[in-house]
This record gives sequence, C-alpha cells and structure tokens, in this order.
Amino acid sequence: MAGDGGRGANEDAGRVGLVIVVTGLVGSILCGVWLDKTHRFKITTVVVYILSVAGLFAFTFTLPLGYISLVYVTAGLLGFFMTGYLPLGFEFAAEITYPEPEATTSGLLNASAQIFGIILTIAGGALLTDYDERAANLCFAAALVLGALLTAVIREDLRRQQAHSNHRAETQIQTSQL
Repeated sequence: MAGDGGRGANEDAGRVGLVIVVTGLVGSILCGVWLDKTHRFKITTVVVYILSVAGLFAFTFTLPLGYISLVYVTAGLLGFFMTGYLPLGFEFAAEITYPEPEATTSGLLNASAQIFGIILTIAGGALLTDYDERAANLCFAAALVLGALLTAVIREDLRRQQAHSNHRAETQIQTSQL
C-alpha cells in the first residue's frame, strides 16, 4: 500500500483495518439509533446493505490507485456500513420471526454468518492466491449483492412492533378504565 511492499505496507494494512473497525463501531451505534427512531426496518437494512456493496466496490478499486488517503476514506465507509449492518440485520430478523425468541433468531443468524464467513474466507484466499485482491474483493461483493437482493425480497411483516403496539393499546385501555 505504501509503495515499498514491505514494512510501510504492513503498517498501512494494519491502520486500514483499524479504520474499518473504528468506523464500524460508530456505524453500528448510529444505525441502531436510526432504527430505534424510525422503525423503518426493511428499507434501512436494504439501503445500508447497498451502501456496504458500494463501499466494498470503492475500496476494491481505490486500492491499486496508490493514494493511501483515499484507501483510508473508502475503508472507513466500508467499515461504517458493513459493520453498521449487523444490528440492523439482527433487529430485522427479530421483527420478522416474532414470536420466536430473539436469542434463537440471533443464534441462527450468527451461526449462518460464521458458516458463510468460513466459506468466503476460503474462497477469497483461493482467489487471492490464484489471481489478486481485486478478484477476492469482487467475490465478497457478489456475496453482498446476493444478500442485498435476498433481503429486498423478504416481506416486511413487523410482528414484534405490532405485538408491542397491541400491548400498549391494551395497557392504555386498562389504565383509562381505572
């Protein structure tokens, strides 16, 4: 990354990873806050998914340009949206699978993410060995596009929100009768 192919590149790679993690922390918090305020589960999830794809494409195609500052910016965007997607995905899953326990839903979602992570890590490693980082990143981007498309076709049935609204209405009726 730094052009010398040695220590500077390794240090830049580590810093880029740090940027992805830190902006991901911020993205997770802000996406969660946004979702709590708007309760727009599906559209928020799909938009953040699409922005994750855009971030990965931007990161992939800025790497070979040699502008390390641009790599840091695109890595930050990638981290913000890709990690910001996590709380959105978990909350959307809890909404559409209600009344199933959230722990079960989260556990299954986490397990499937780990399985796909293993598969994509192996595939990406093979592509990195046989081709280059662009091929590996494009494989990851293809997986994100597929995930975004599958998320977009899910019917938004906010069962948990409906149950909470019904419960609040019943509580208000009971309170007004006292």
